[in-house]
Parts: sequence; C-alpha cells; structure tokens
Amino acid sequence: MQVRSTYRYAKISPFKVREVTRAIQGLPVSAALDVVAFSPKKAAHLIAKTLKSAVANAENNANLRVEGLVVKEATVGEGPTMKRMMTRARGSGSQVLKRSAHIRIVLTDEIEIKTRDKKKAGKKSTSKKKAQTKGAKDTKESKKAEPEKTEKSEAKE
Repeated sequence: MQVRSTYRYAKISPFKVREVTRAIQGLPVSAALDVVAFSPKKAAHLIAKTLKSAVANAENNANLRVEGLVVKEATVGEGPTMKRMMTRARGSGSQVLKRSAHIRIVLTDEIEIKTRDKKKAGKKSTSKKKAQTKGAKDTKESKKAEPEKTEKSEAKE
C-alpha cells in the first residue's frame, strides 16, 4: 500500500531540495531518516519533517509497520514565485525571485528492502593494476623467450 505526505509552499528553491530528495529515493525509511539527519542543508530539515509525517500517516491511517516501508518516490515541484524589487545603482532596480517548493514523498511496503553495496574502489583498482602489471611482465618475458628459441633453432640447422 502507498502512503504519501506533502509539504506545500516550502520557502526554498526546488533546485536546492532536489539534491537531497535524490539521495533518499529507494532507501528504507530508517536509512532515509539517517541520511537526512546528517545532511547539513536546510532542505534536509524540511524533507525530514515531510518524511516523518508520511511515516505517521502509514502507522495511524494505513496500519503499516515502519520497518517494511521504503521511499518509493520523493519529488519536488515548483510552487509560486514571489517577485520583489532590489534597488540598484543610479536609481534603477532589478527583480528578485523568491521561489517556493512543494515536497511530495510517497512510501510503500510493496518494494523489497535492498541495501546498497558499499564501494570498494581501493581493493578492486589494485587488483586490476596487479593483473595488468603481471600481464605486461608475462608479455616481456615471452618476447625475450621467443628470440632465443629462434636463435637456437637456427644454430641446429
């Protein structure tokens, strides 16, 4: 079953919020809350609020267990833009756009919880390098061995 929660008219640019919502999509709720809690961005606080609201909706309205919930989708839409004026040089003015966002989070219990594999870049890259260096040594040795064979075969003839 799907449960959703929406935070409308958040006083932040949608571009700034999308960066955090991309990080939590597809994660279990507990992991998503951890990611949001340790993010230093203002958007993380707003998303945490919406995520907790969605979890409360799942518990109270749909009678779902929190352990089985996954963030199916976390989308950010553009809200209304307030237009303000800022004074500039020589008596002119320029427009300031104060953007707002609508944050929508959908939770579901239908998707299986999958943990993301941690990257082991250091170990994989060294094994590749070792394999390449071994391959290079083998080719050098085989090249050295081949001319010796031809010299010996010429001497026998």
